[in-house]
Amino acid sequence: MMIKQVLLTAAAVTVLGVSAASAGTLDDVKARGTLNCIVNTGLAGFGGPNDKGEWSGLDVDMCRAVAAAVLGDATKVNFIPSTAKERFTKLQAGEGDMLARNSTWTLSRDTELALDFVGVNYYDGQGFMVRKDSGVTSAKQLSGATVCVQTGTTTELNLADYFRTNGMELKTVVFEKSDEGRGMYDQGQCDAYTTDASGLAAERTALADPAAHIILPEIISKEPLGPAVRHGDSAWGDVVRWSLNAMLVAEEFGITQANVGEMKAKSENPEVRRLLGVEGDMGKKLGLDNEWAVNIISQVGNYSESFERNVGVNTPLGLERGLNALWTNGGLMYSPPVR
Repeated sequence: MMIKQVLLTAAAVTVLGVSAASAGTLDDVKARGTLNCIVNTGLAGFGGPNDKGEWSGLDVDMCRAVAAAVLGDATKVNFIPSTAKERFTKLQAGEGDMLARNSTWTLSRDTELALDFVGVNYYDGQGFMVRKDSGVTSAKQLSGATVCVQTGTTTELNLADYFRTNGMELKTVVFEKSDEGRGMYDQGQCDAYTTDASGLAAERTALADPAAHIILPEIISKEPLGPAVRHGDSAWGDVVRWSLNAMLVAEEFGITQANVGEMKAKSENPEVRRLLGVEGDMGKKLGLDNEWAVNIISQVGNYSESFERNVGVNTPLGLERGLNALWTNGGLMYSPPVR
């Protein structure tokens, strides 16, 4: 009986501890009135400031969506630029409330780094970029080539695995910041540049002569990129997760920045009504105002609007939706139901 009581007490303490930790970040952000979001130092289409210091990008929109959900104002974000090497340490140390920095969800990051990835906002894969005049048309032709790769990333590990698996000789030039690597490649210090395919499209736009470079057809890895929070913060993880899901559900049901008010007033669809706070108290279940999703959609947009604005076919990156299309259109983007 005593052993049972001890176990029950320990379980109760654990539950209380988790609850306290879970409430912490959400309460901190509300009290501070600003979301601290760790982002890239600068990657076209995903995260970076313009000449006026104004931030934009697919990951930046993820930060803004969370700020809109929690604080009712998508502009209340303090962006914390970080290199790939420092990003997880900054999050673990509490320098940011969340990480939205084209980071790959892996088992070791989930466990050893004590992070919780709460969703995928871009499905990607690693590729290679070379100069057109090199005559290289396949990654299998890169044996003995010098490859520029960012240190502290899954990219570096994937590169070594790919060359080893295919019996190819590898020479690398490593860098910490993407602009450094792009400069090295542009100046001819390496024969090829490797990173996520979306990153290659972004980096190519900043080269001296973008048209002189091609992205090779091979995709050598799975890179599910998404926002992350610290372990032991499940309530906060729910908020970040459902901020992304709200954008996906909005796209699925045709809710946009332009029509969200009308949809809220007129839609008879039960899931739309729950999402937009007309019924069901979904916001309260997250510790938020019931306008949380309306604020996200009206101020940031649905997932499609964010994608097309930042990285879509009409941007310099020119990316097709591909795997990032909704499940209803043959893609992988899928939100659990709002109920």
